Amino acid sequence: MDLCGQEVEDCIMYFILMGGFPVGTHVVKAGSLCCASEDTYLQRISGDQAPHMSLSVTVIGETDIFEVNFNDLEPLTRPIAALLLAVPDPTERLNCFLERGPLEQALGVEPGQQVMVTHEQKIFPALVHFVGNILDTSALLPPVYFGVELKGEGEGRGHHDGTYKGVTFFSCKKNSGLFLPFNKIHFPGSLQADDVAAPCLRREASEVKSGDKVAFYIEDTLKKGIVVITDTQESDGCVEVLPEDGAQNELLKIPLGSIMKEELSPAGGAAQGADLKESSGANNPGAGSLGISCMVQIQYSGEQLVYGIIRWVGPLPETEEMMAGVELEEEKGITNGSWKGHQYFLCPPKRAIFVKLKACQPDTRFLLGADSLPKDLDPEAPSRDNCSGTIQKIPPLQGTRAVDILEGRMKGIQGHCNSCYMDAALFSLFSCSSILDSLLFKPSAAPDGNIQRILREDIVNPLRRNGFVSAKSVMLLRHQLMEESQCPSFTTSEKDPEEFLNLIMQRILGMEPLLKLQSEGHKVQDCFCYQIFIEKQPQMTVPSVQQLLEHSFHHSGLKLAEIPSCFIIQTPRFGKEYKMFSKIVPSLELDVTDLLYNSPRECVVCGQLATKECAACFKDVILSGSGLKQYCDVCSKKVHSHHMRKSHILTPLSVPEGSVQGPGQIPRETLELFAVLCIETSHYVSFVKYGPEKGSWMFFDSMADRHGNEDGYNIPTVSLCPEVATYLASPLKDLADQNPRDMKGVAKRLFCDAYMFMYQSKSMALYK
Repeated sequence: MDLCGQEVEDCIMYFILMGGFPVGTHVVKAGSLCCASEDTYLQRISGDQAPHMSLSVTVIGETDIFEVNFNDLEPLTRPIAALLLAVPDPTERLNCFLERGPLEQALGVEPGQQVMVTHEQKIFPALVHFVGNILDTSALLPPVYFGVELKGEGEGRGHHDGTYKGVTFFSCKKNSGLFLPFNKIHFPGSLQADDVAAPCLRREASEVKSGDKVAFYIEDTLKKGIVVITDTQESDGCVEVLPEDGAQNELLKIPLGSIMKEELSPAGGAAQGADLKESSGANNPGAGSLGISCMVQIQYSGEQLVYGIIRWVGPLPETEEMMAGVELEEEKGITNGSWKGHQYFLCPPKRAIFVKLKACQPDTRFLLGADSLPKDLDPEAPSRDNCSGTIQKIPPLQGTRAVDILEGRMKGIQGHCNSCYMDAALFSLFSCSSILDSLLFKPSAAPDGNIQRILREDIVNPLRRNGFVSAKSVMLLRHQLMEESQCPSFTTSEKDPEEFLNLIMQRILGMEPLLKLQSEGHKVQDCFCYQIFIEKQPQMTVPSVQQLLEHSFHHSGLKLAEIPSCFIIQTPRFGKEYKMFSKIVPSLELDVTDLLYNSPRECVVCGQLATKECAACFKDVILSGSGLKQYCDVCSKKVHSHHMRKSHILTPLSVPEGSVQGPGQIPRETLELFAVLCIETSHYVSFVKYGPEKGSWMFFDSMADRHGNEDGYNIPTVSLCPEVATYLASPLKDLADQNPRDMKGVAKRLFCDAYMFMYQSKSMALYK
């Protein structure tokens, strides 16, 4: 697919932005595409002078030129940039770039190729008719889309017949055409076995009609045939099939649940684990229950055990026994999911092996004996809470009850395989707070009952009832998230907590955004987490969260459109790795009164109702210790009569009718800190406030210790840390002079490694 046609295009270099940065009242997000001339690039990295650390780039979609650190730019070829540009959401675009596999496969797709596509939250077979640009052909980098015709059950569920905005790009049946970015298309070999086993796809495979080619198993052997008569109305739900090999002289009656359309059969790259139970159980008792997405261990290279996840099951060429394609936790494999030139599944290089299914055994690290678990846990008990069919709501833990249930070893959420970001985030949000419990119960605009049920019954309720959640339960959630996000690394790789929270709250459960931000003259912006962006402040050596938030809102010209019930704040950093401040002091109470849009505020001088705000007075510490400055008419006139302030431009404040007038009568709107997520050397831990007393703090680490070596398991630990209250009460000057190594207990990690602060308004939660 040649996307470069002009000589000028060869002089342009393209990049994807790996970290976001603020521009005026908005943020250029990570995943945005940038371009720069090749001459500019070469001048910056070569020459007599020392190479520059930044590059002047144009962000596609922005009009200005920005200086961006080289570390935040990843180069792209023009064809790859054109494919990525068709993905509208920058965050999703960045995920697509990091996955690489489908992106590289998309480069080789040509018209006439059969694919599977995601449409209306289902997967349908389709035929590619067109690959190219459908928008403005005069653009320097036109995005590339795939024009496809839906087949099978997808016929008639498209948007057009190949014509877009009056231009015919291809011809197909009425309402069967779609133009899609590459991330909505599953190319040959890229459709994960998990996708084939997904409920929606199983339904498509079973809804066959006369003449369809299908595959099915007779004992251990994969057979193919043609559907001659469908009898889906019968109570037994069977179809009659004529075997392709002619070995049978009569039609076979095959249950619908046991057949697959030929394009979904193991020869095409996948098989359903449910069809394999009888084929291998005689040889290995554990293998009888193993299938797609099962966590397994394999004796490999002598006595060594390797661990992984089954990604594919089926026969391989020149093999008679049932085989399993396993993605390993470590680079101890031999391939990336391909075998003899055919891609059966995708994973990083040297992470895949193909073995006999009977050689796989359940991962014993998740089959802990009773002596390895807390005494009040029964490993044989079912993990689900709603065995009776009723939804059980267990309140969060507070006070002495939180200490009794949560404190100790093998407590909290057990970590496994880079899961600490998720373990720490879930423990922070749900162990001692109910602020996001609506995520567990409330029907949403885009509900996913399975994920909501796993989150509630396998994680939150066991955590609050027993104080322990096994790694197996979290892995169950990770598998479901992998399927929903179409990101195969969700079960093996470390992610950012905000990526996890955005995925589960917004894309999967369709939750109403936690934050509504207002900037003057612009529409309200919705988001779930707020990233602090500020310029380097030499005078702020040890800032508080309150100071950082006020500076960030001032810098970006933002206000809160309403009081949030839950306010999740990310710390300011240079890129993803470098902290802007060596220490940050958690504000136990976050005062958002002056951050609210069109809400009554008091004059910083006299306390009367304010009528004007002055952004230029923000850094003036003489008038007030707070950053945000607003005045009543009288005080504003006095303050700005000074010759140094006469040039200040004042912004009138909207005063709601019936607002209180006297000093001290304007209510302060505050949020309370309930958890802090911290990161050090890529490992996430959390601090949680479990009671109203100053010293009611606990520290959680999902991988605090380990039992055994490679064949062992992690020991999560929850410990009390009342010492942090002493430092929280210290003056800022003392904290600035405090050597982190001399801090008692785990206090250093709270002040030096804070990554995400979580605040709640219990009164506002009643309305959410």
